[in-house]
Amino acid sequence: MTTKKSGKKALGHAEHTKSAETLALPGTILRPIKITMMGAGSGFTPRLITDVISITGNRGGTFALVDIDRHRLSTMHQLIKKLFAERGATNWEVIASTDRTKVLPGSHYIVNCIEVSGLECVRFDNDIPAKYGVDQCIGDTIGPGGLFKALRTIPVWLGVLKDAERLCPEAIVLNYTNPMNMMCVAAARTSSMQVVGLCHSVQGTSHLLAKRAGIPYEEMEWECAGINHLAWFTKLRHNGKDLYPLLKKKAEQDIAGKPSNSDDKNDIVRKDMMLHFGAFITESSGHLSEYLPYYRKRKDLIKRYCRPGYDGESNFYANNWPTWRANADKWRMELLAGTKPMDWKRSWEYASWIIEAREKDSPFRIHGNVMNSVSNRGSLITNLPANGCVEVSTMIDRNGLNPTRYGALPPQMAALCVSNMAMFELGATAAVERSKEAAIYALQLDPHTASICSPAEIKKMTLELFAAEKKFLPGYK
Repeated sequence: MTTKKSGKKALGHAEHTKSAETLALPGTILRPIKITMMGAGSGFTPRLITDVISITGNRGGTFALVDIDRHRLSTMHQLIKKLFAERGATNWEVIASTDRTKVLPGSHYIVNCIEVSGLECVRFDNDIPAKYGVDQCIGDTIGPGGLFKALRTIPVWLGVLKDAERLCPEAIVLNYTNPMNMMCVAAARTSSMQVVGLCHSVQGTSHLLAKRAGIPYEEMEWECAGINHLAWFTKLRHNGKDLYPLLKKKAEQDIAGKPSNSDDKNDIVRKDMMLHFGAFITESSGHLSEYLPYYRKRKDLIKRYCRPGYDGESNFYANNWPTWRANADKWRMELLAGTKPMDWKRSWEYASWIIEAREKDSPFRIHGNVMNSVSNRGSLITNLPANGCVEVSTMIDRNGLNPTRYGALPPQMAALCVSNMAMFELGATAAVERSKEAAIYALQLDPHTASICSPAEIKKMTLELFAAEKKFLPGYK
């Protein structure tokens, strides 16, 4: 794979995921490193830490776990100690605190996985909009669910960044928390910290497309750009041949109910968008159907295009999140008891590869969420708003994050990204300024909500959500 218009080879996920556990980037890490994990009770924590301690040539260091849930924090602290013992990671230590200011000093990296009142509010986020006809599957990126997740989370997030500016200003912040776009926009407006938003939808979807095309992943040539969860694979080739004619033919069969095999009967929204807009999109059909005005506004459309689970099931997150959380807690206790193995190999999550590339000064390519305007070099994606957050190929080396310029997206693809970015812009404003008025404007611009409700109905819905979640939204006026 090559970076856009550069011609320089870059080691990217196509090269490392085939045998990630045995691959090492060139060089040796020269210093012990400190990584602070915010929201350490998250399910990401054990795997991300496994990834880091798997880096060849590392000199160890410290993981600082931070979580306000004392029980989950204690469990995770014990679990990571057990992981180190099993892996023989004697050069690593782990500390834990409910007070981030005690452990942030000296951090080289901050991994953000915080969740703010999600379990307490998920039914409000889902059920109140449903009364107004707004049907959601996941609701954590855009729409009513995504907006109110942002309104709860961003003020806490900005507090973390403010402490980091004072205690570890040179740290790179790796954000995994949704809503990714609004989180990154709010950070860029208010903080001097170097932040990149990380997702796994580019890695997952690129592998999926190679499988559907029936080619080895390592041989696929591709480019992807847009915004988080709505980035477009504008180039898909194998040995000089465009893969889209084959993928579109298969998609037509799948949508018509005549899939070539049982694995192809799902993911209908993304396949339909590829047929009508020209390229495949990075996020699942369940997510994607919420970002657009087309698929969730009538029951017959939901029945035609949406499928169970992540493929678009109504109320999917709201109905399942409590069970998922309970199962995650049970799983951790089983890991701690030794009844479940911790035999993970290094994953394709970007965090450890960023750390390795920076520490070894060994260039590595990710697809990161960064601000579109880069100093005096213009916009990375030229037909998207300069003050917005985009997801583009980004090179990592000793200098940190080096986003690459993509150029212009095809206009129809750019227009859909812009429709989401307008909502994200006002949503971030609402969270930063604690403004109910800006929140109403944001939801009035949400493509899915606007396809169903009048402005007056959207205002009424937004105020009803504020009333229901009042104790989780301090300071909003």
